[in-house]
Amino acid sequence: MDTNIFTKMSYGVYIVSSMDGERPTGCIANSIMQITSSPATVAVSVNHDNFTNGCIEKTGKFSFSILAEDSDTGLIGNFGFRSGKDVDKFQYVDYEMVQGVPVVKYTCGYVVCKVVNKMETDTHTVFLGEVIDAKAYDGMGDAMTYAYYHKVVKGKSPKNAPTYLQEEKDEAVKGSQETGGKKKKYVCQVCGFELEADVLPDRYRCPICGVGAEKFVEVD
Repeated sequence: MDTNIFTKMSYGVYIVSSMDGERPTGCIANSIMQITSSPATVAVSVNHDNFTNGCIEKTGKFSFSILAEDSDTGLIGNFGFRSGKDVDKFQYVDYEMVQGVPVVKYTCGYVVCKVVNKMETDTHTVFLGEVIDAKAYDGMGDAMTYAYYHKVVKGKSPKNAPTYLQEEKDEAVKGSQETGGKKKKYVCQVCGFELEADVLPDRYRCPICGVGAEKFVEVD
């Protein structure tokens, strides 16, 4: 079976958010679709391993913020490659609270939903949400597609994403191995990718989470 066919399907890039008690949390998702228009209803797929999954289950609410092509790509690394169980993902993120859940600013906008049903698969929960609030932010670019994220940002899929392919993991490992024999090791502080090189180029971007060289630190 050629799983690469799934990359030909249309996806967006979203930050799905909810609350962990009094603390906001969230994760990256690409599988969101509108189901009905009246009442407006959407479905979002969230991996069981994502901390956000349990938070949506407990609160019965979630939001999703639609990333724009000119949104900070560091948002993808922050929300896609770290766990809300271990870190406060919203600590350095510009956001606002709407209907009791967080939404991220400097995106195309947001949609807030209350959970009305769900479906369980082996790896993901598909939450069905009735829309209770929504807003488009002015001044942002076009919505980021998953194809744009791969071809322009040169980013990779978080391992919990429905579109994650084994080839991406193999490519990341190969990229690290091919630089063998170099003197210095640089580690991405967002996703943990390790690169060995004489010098880290100023324009280097992490092949896993897409962040720039400024997010790397040299380690012994």
